[in-house]
Amino acid sequence: MNDNDLNYETLDEKRILEVQKELPSDNDLNRLAEFYKIMGDPTRLKILITLEKGEFCASDVANVVGMSRSAISHQFKALKAAKLVKSRKEGKTVFYSLDDSHIHSVLHVAFEHILEED
Repeated sequence: MNDNDLNYETLDEKRILEVQKELPSDNDLNRLAEFYKIMGDPTRLKILITLEKGEFCASDVANVVGMSRSAISHQFKALKAAKLVKSRKEGKTVFYSLDDSHIHSVLHVAFEHILEED
């Protein structure tokens, strides 16, 4: 028997069907899982928290988090691909910032949750 053959007795079939209809698509769930995977790295979190303070060039972020420029560039590539940070170029210098206010909100809510009293 595989999982698709399972049919457990339910107390509220109407409610089950409503919830099933409202579940996000597998594609959206995969995208959300990838978002949390990217956010699940402590180095990337340090970078994002740094960028909450405003726009920084890569060298300044490298100094804040104590990493090499090449390591920071690698992290920025992943963060940009996930649309967590954006960049702009001014002359030869690239400046990075959070992509939008949602990123700040996600970080704030997550910290609120882990710091709350039991």
